[in-house]
Amino acid sequence: MLGLCRRSRAKTRHNTSVKLLFDENLSHKLVGALEDLFPDSGHVRDMGLKAADDRLIWEQAKSNDLIIVSKDSDFYQRSLLFGHPPKVIWIRRGNSSTDDVETILRQHFQDVKDFYEDAYESFLILL
Repeated sequence: MLGLCRRSRAKTRHNTSVKLLFDENLSHKLVGALEDLFPDSGHVRDMGLKAADDRLIWEQAKSNDLIIVSKDSDFYQRSLLFGHPPKVIWIRRGNSSTDDVETILRQHFQDVKDFYEDAYESFLILL
């Protein structure tokens, strides 16, 4: 299931790989597990941003065209205030394993790609 702030679709990016930035509340193992779909993705831990202020993570994602993936609502709320870039994927699935999160992102690969290419949407909620 997914939730998306809907407006008329306008695509701006083509043939560009989607790059994700996993927040510290998600496992760093997702980077390797999903590299076939999301190459050049990263984890805040590997970028020296573990326990960093959300503002710094936001700026890192914005500067590097990364979509922030998180399980908490902080980045979702920030996207409501500031829009994008960067874009935010909010995983709203309580206590879920790394395998569960990987499965969610694999099942919604096309949704994530469409979200990335959409000029208007700033957040995507995956359940």
